[in-house]
Amino acid sequence: MWGRDVRLATAQQMKSLKAHWLPSGASGLAAMRAEIEQASYSVKLQTYIFNDDDCGRRMRSALIEAAERGLRVHLLVDALGSVRLPAGFFDGLEAAGGKVRRFNPLKAGRLVFRNHRKLLVCDRERAIVGGFNIGDEYDGDGVEHGWADLGLALSGPLVDALAMAFDRMYQLASEPPPRLARLRVAHERRVKMTGHGHLLLGGPGRGPNPLKASLMDDLSRARSITVVSPYFLPPWRLRRRLVQRARQGGRVRLLLPARSDVQLALHASRALYSRLLEAGVEILEYQPQILHSKLVIADRHVYVGSANFNTRSLHIDYELLLRLSEPRLVQQAHGLVDAMAERAETIDARGWKARQGIWRRLRQHVAYFLLARVDPLVARWLWSRQAQ
Repeated sequence: MWGRDVRLATAQQMKSLKAHWLPSGASGLAAMRAEIEQASYSVKLQTYIFNDDDCGRRMRSALIEAAERGLRVHLLVDALGSVRLPAGFFDGLEAAGGKVRRFNPLKAGRLVFRNHRKLLVCDRERAIVGGFNIGDEYDGDGVEHGWADLGLALSGPLVDALAMAFDRMYQLASEPPPRLARLRVAHERRVKMTGHGHLLLGGPGRGPNPLKASLMDDLSRARSITVVSPYFLPPWRLRRRLVQRARQGGRVRLLLPARSDVQLALHASRALYSRLLEAGVEILEYQPQILHSKLVIADRHVYVGSANFNTRSLHIDYELLLRLSEPRLVQQAHGLVDAMAERAETIDARGWKARQGIWRRLRQHVAYFLLARVDPLVARWLWSRQAQ
């Protein structure tokens, strides 16, 4: 089987990138199940959250059926994100020959570092990336029901790099804590490039994070910037880039949630509104459902993947982003954002200031302090202890 993997991966490098957007959680999860059902020899799936609900059980059934057909099925879930799964939930999959691992078991000193990547690779030829976790709340259109989410289905040269990224994380999930700490720097902070785009792999450790470095570079040059993020709390240098571009006459548009599953993150984001609005940044809050989409457009480049535009994704968690420059995909990404913007409320600087009482401001600043200061400080301290 591995020999066939290598031959197909080599042939794949000769093909051009083909990709299309998955504009909702329902379309993304349906596409994932369809790819698993059509796979002929291997399925690699990793996710942060895998729930025991209708959506989770349907995905589990698709994986079991693939394993029963004789396919190599590897599943990686995060131990914290999927903590609500009952014991034995994957027994049927393992009995059928599937392999399941939980990333970073819940032990003192190891809770902070999570695998937040979402990725499906089938037959080392086709892949799906985005924000899709496996659960009922993600399985909707983002308007009438279910959270607003999006992703990308692709084939071509980047798929082999995605498959290798999965394999490294799957191996990392089996390593003991000391080895886990060393491998964070050695293997997981990388950039894979092809003629069609970049695969950016981020994780904790010393040195620059490829996700943040690439965003810094593109945002420094872009005249038009669009950020869609459910948990918006960028590091100070990225935030300064947004303010600078807006003050210099560029268009900076943020599409953020009006409500959130993580209230602390919502309050922390809103602590930044006043300064951003004063600089000329446009802020829109999505109204119909909880926003879970993750997208950045900087002129002719579009970023899509698992990473939020916040400190945790760009410094602490294991994340992946694709940076693509295909004009068709960039144009379509603008269309997706415009459709969401039609269902969003534009935040006016004067109106926002009038709505901010003392208790709201206090709540926002406390949330900001906890997520932007305390969380990274704790992560750095734990990292230094594990890396010794």
